[in-house]
Formats: sequence, C-alpha cells, structure tokens
Amino acid sequence: MVSALKMQLQEDYRYRIEIHAHTKPVSPCSQIPPEELVNVYKNLGYDAVALTNHFFIGLQQEKSCEEAMEKFMQGFYETKKAGDAAGLLVYLGAELRFDGSMNDYLIYGVDEEILKKTYHALSGSVSEYHKKVQDPRSVLFQAHPFRDGCEPASPESLDGIEAFNVHPGHNSRIGFASAYAEKYGLKKLAGTDFHHLGHEGLGGIRTRILPEDSFALAEVLQSGEYLLEVGGSIIIP
Repeated sequence: MVSALKMQLQEDYRYRIEIHAHTKPVSPCSQIPPEELVNVYKNLGYDAVALTNHFFIGLQQEKSCEEAMEKFMQGFYETKKAGDAAGLLVYLGAELRFDGSMNDYLIYGVDEEILKKTYHALSGSVSEYHKKVQDPRSVLFQAHPFRDGCEPASPESLDGIEAFNVHPGHNSRIGFASAYAEKYGLKKLAGTDFHHLGHEGLGGIRTRILPEDSFALAEVLQSGEYLLEVGGSIIIP
C-alpha cells in the first residue's frame, strides 16, 4: 500500500526540481563549475535546478553594483547555456545575505533588474527588504534558519522556510526548522544546498507542472502545490 501510494505521488508530481544549488566561481565555497552541475542533475533524472548562488555585498570583491551583477549573472548564463544544451531547465535565484547578519535567504521569482534593486537593499535588514523592496512576484524563504550562526527571522519578513536543508556538512536542525514553519504557517522547502560532488540530489521539490522560468517557479512555491523530496523519500509539506 505504501509503495503504491509513493508511486502514485511520484506520477502525479512527476517533475523534480533542485531548489538550492551553487556553482563556482560565483559561490567561492562551491567546487562545482556550471557544466558539471548540469551534467550531475541531468544524470540523476532531475528536470530543473534553481541556481541560488550567494549574493551579498563584497562577495565578489566588487567595486560597484554593476560589477557584482556582471559576475553573478555570468555564472547564471553559463549554467543556463549548459542546461539548454542538456535539456535541463535552470532557474535564476539567489541566496541573499544582509549586512550585519549571518542569516541567508533564498529568493525565487527574480530577474537581473530585481536583483539590482535587491543588491542596493542588502545594506539594510530583511524586514525592510520584505516590506519595501521585494518584488510582488518574488518569494523569500529563509535558508537553514537554525544552523550555527543563524537565527530565525520574524515570520512577517518571510514567505517560507527551508525546513529541510540536507547539506551533510552542517547540522541545520531540520526538526526545529520544520516546527518553526508549522508554528507560523510558513511554506516549507527541501534543498540539497549542493556545493560538492557526492552531495548531489539529496533534496528538492516535486511538482505537477514544470515551471517555465523563475517567476513561474515562484508562483508554484506561493501556491503550495508541490511535494518535498528528501533522500528519495516524499514528504507532504
């Protein structure tokens, strides 16, 4: 019975999307170049990857917003080009960090112009960003809020929580994260937080439709019409 139910859910929610992945050199902590990320996830049977490279002031030793954006977008375009050739959709996303905090936030439903506005807001707080700057088409999820050095943001500043961050090199205290999402009625995500070979495909979401771009992905996340996948197991959010 359980096996039959899992097979039915896999059929109904057939599209597999990695929601949290990094490539080098945009994310200096990643060991994965764009083409390798695409090849790895294509071979695992994923349909799409949201590229969420780190995005904060000073990361690229940039002298201006324009320089930071050029470096950031180059990583996306290289990954998307490889994805187009391989038949793997690549969505533009980012992992934001605001000055004065070690918290990280995953954002979807963005383009280059939205990220430019976001860059200028990174000197403020996540609360100010969510209230005054965030594009209505975007969704903002706090990444691994209970990892060492992080603390959960006010739920009023968030659209959701990365309840299941399954990076094997960190204790993200996923039980606490999931409970926080439940307590405040926040939507949940499951992400691999992919940086290194051997850690790929540990998390993600499954959808009934395959979103065509970052904005369509944000719409699906906002709707809640998706399942979580962790280590091959399906979780109903």
